[in-house]
Amino acid sequence: MVVVARVLGRWKWALLGAGVVVLGLGMFWFQPWKLWQNATVQEALPGSSASASAKPGAAQPRTVAEGALISHEHTTSGTVKVIRLADGSHTLRLENLDTSNGPDLRVWLTDAPFKEGVAGWRVFDDGQYVSLGKLKGNKGDQNYEIPAGVDLSKFTSVTIWCDRFDVSFGAAPLAARA
Repeated sequence: MVVVARVLGRWKWALLGAGVVVLGLGMFWFQPWKLWQNATVQEALPGSSASASAKPGAAQPRTVAEGALISHEHTTSGTVKVIRLADGSHTLRLENLDTSNGPDLRVWLTDAPFKEGVAGWRVFDDGQYVSLGKLKGNKGDQNYEIPAGVDLSKFTSVTIWCDRFDVSFGAAPLAARA
């Protein structure tokens, strides 16, 4: 009877130790505390300084495509704009972004068809996409440089993509402006 009690005692400690390891790994992987942390970014549009507007005949930034963000896995809102800057380069701008924070969030241009609801959660990594980098903050206005040579006519949507869990937090279709 004493031997059985000692063996069970050792198993309890082993299971407790394994549980602590699994809990620690789960916390690292899911990072649930980020759901209660907000990072607000307020960036000005590149090339839209007062000095540029003061020069007569100076080219101004021009919106060439835009769309409204809708929610997928997490409640998401805001506006997405593709802006041609005076030097001919392009920037993706998120305005009035409001989404949840999360682990490993990215901003992607994609060729995936835009779908609302659960049907749109996982489609954005099925085709071509260009990662513009990590999401700078889950709230505010922010800019992402679009690399030179990217053929914007091939990309029809933008997603806030959680690379860790392969899911869209929110997305927007891109409609060209005249």
